Amino acid sequence: MIAKHVKEILESPSNGVIRKMFEEGAILKQKYGAENVYDFSIGNPDLDPPAKVQAAIEKYAKETTKGAHGYMPNAGYPFVREAMAKKTSLEQGVPVDFSNVVMCVGAGSALNVALKSLLNPGDEVIVPCPYFTEYDHYIHNHNGEIVRVKSKEDFSLDMNEIKAALSEKTAAIIINSPNNPSGRIYSEEDISALAALLKEHAKTCGRNVYIIADEPYRAITYGGKKVAPIFPKYEYTIVCTSFAKNLSVPGERIGYTCVNPACPEAKEVVAANIFCLRTMGFVNAPAFFQKVIAESWDAECDYSLYEKRRNELIEIMDYAGYEYAVPEGAFYLFVKVPEGWDGDDMAFTNHLKKFNILCAPGSGFGGKGWFRIAYCCSEQTILNSREAFKKARVTGKN
Repeated sequence: MIAKHVKEILESPSNGVIRKMFEEGAILKQKYGAENVYDFSIGNPDLDPPAKVQAAIEKYAKETTKGAHGYMPNAGYPFVREAMAKKTSLEQGVPVDFSNVVMCVGAGSALNVALKSLLNPGDEVIVPCPYFTEYDHYIHNHNGEIVRVKSKEDFSLDMNEIKAALSEKTAAIIINSPNNPSGRIYSEEDISALAALLKEHAKTCGRNVYIIADEPYRAITYGGKKVAPIFPKYEYTIVCTSFAKNLSVPGERIGYTCVNPACPEAKEVVAANIFCLRTMGFVNAPAFFQKVIAESWDAECDYSLYEKRRNELIEIMDYAGYEYAVPEGAFYLFVKVPEGWDGDDMAFTNHLKKFNILCAPGSGFGGKGWFRIAYCCSEQTILNSREAFKKARVTGKN
């Protein structure tokens, strides 16, 4: 018999709803034709990897050097860690040494490594809503408890809610900017206020709460907006990121953790990250793609197509009569369930299927009453969905 807690998760109606819709989309496309199905279910970037990435793939695919496919130090090749340290230095505005970087198997691996390194049984992790649905499982993987806190109406951080959630059990807070699913970028003022709040909490509680910054969408922003650096503002910070979204290589599973060099516990946390990477069975990040990323992490990328799709989708939502949060980054539109549905996002997303529209219900993201549209799909899918969205809204419940 499988583990009881796993069985309970598998039997939950909200379990894996995004993946289920993704798979259901394939069936609908076979039945009705791809052009007649509007699949916005999953954040699978459809832009091709940049030319610099493609060139590096070709280069290292041909490598025949002895030991090219063998083990390396668990934390990754030193030259790869050097490249990631340079990248993080540019993003955070402070010098970062390669010794603070641990290469991981995508951002999911990085988050699990960070959480396992920090959590004791019963420790709590604060997560502002809405949030990436897998955080629940990542935290529970390591015997932690998720503490969900409300965000403000515009989905920015609510310091009062975070303050009320802090306790002596709080080990970390996960922030995701640009946010999946809202597209909100947390402002520099928000980050400064959060840092001040956590410093004050440490004075009274005696425990330093870590900020875990989940940043796979950092590069995908609109209107000249930038993701605020955290390292200069708060010492106890771990960046977890990947190249899945910005370089369009989600299936290659390559990412890393980087511990703030100013953290008094940096060496200990990095050592824990390396240990946890090994003992959770990841062992090390893929050798092949470590080399690819070291050579191509700074490839020029054009995200204007995502911005164009965002604008087209917003125009369709306006036409069809939906309310939504305007995304500042990433490639998701978070839309409010129309009136007449009592905020039941599960029921409404099931209703959308009748019109061959596949979207993720907001409840899975801690955003009840909303649904997520992933617009990292073909432009034609977006444009063709115009009348279907309108009909779905005006039809209402049966």
